[in-house]
Amino acid sequence: MSKFVEVHPINPQPRTISRAVSILRDGGVIAYPTDSGFALGCAMGNLEGQERIAKIRGVGIKHNFTLICANFAQAGPLVLLDNAGFRLVKRLTPGPYTFIIEGTKEVPKSSLNSKKKTIGIRISPYPVVQSLVTELGSPLVSSSLIAPEGNEVYTDGWSVFEDFEHQLDLVIDAPIESAQPTSVIDLTAAPPEVIRVGSGDVSFLD
Repeated sequence: MSKFVEVHPINPQPRTISRAVSILRDGGVIAYPTDSGFALGCAMGNLEGQERIAKIRGVGIKHNFTLICANFAQAGPLVLLDNAGFRLVKRLTPGPYTFIIEGTKEVPKSSLNSKKKTIGIRISPYPVVQSLVTELGSPLVSSSLIAPEGNEVYTDGWSVFEDFEHQLDLVIDAPIESAQPTSVIDLTAAPPEVIRVGSGDVSFLD
């Protein structure tokens, strides 16, 4: 059965963040707020956790997961980028973007796209997310929380708790201003290809 906790959106309580990180390190799955709606997360390398996330989402285990990173220094060892890609990511992060990038051997195979060997990378400015991944000390394997029968991202923690109480270990709640999804940019393409237009401006790539 899941636990429900509330945190301050700007200054999340350290004890609550530490509790969440302990759950992640013990193999748990959490729901947490981001600047683009609620997401599901588990520690990197937690295959069972990824399977649980895929089941909640109603998708296969080959679902394209995203690694939520605290900063580019944390993401750097996980991806292969040329100079142009590096400059673009540095310029746009932290921000409302997800980048599709070729992964290195540091990324568990279970998290990579099985065919392309790519991974999504996201560096969110939202303080709750920053606190989680900084305390964890490694990226968070993540997927937007979208109900299997719908196409809307959850924006309310209590609704998440009511709908998934028995499938999660913890629900972290904090106010979310917008649930507009991130813009997705594929950096394995030349030139970079916009996969999804979301809250991040991509007009400069036209």
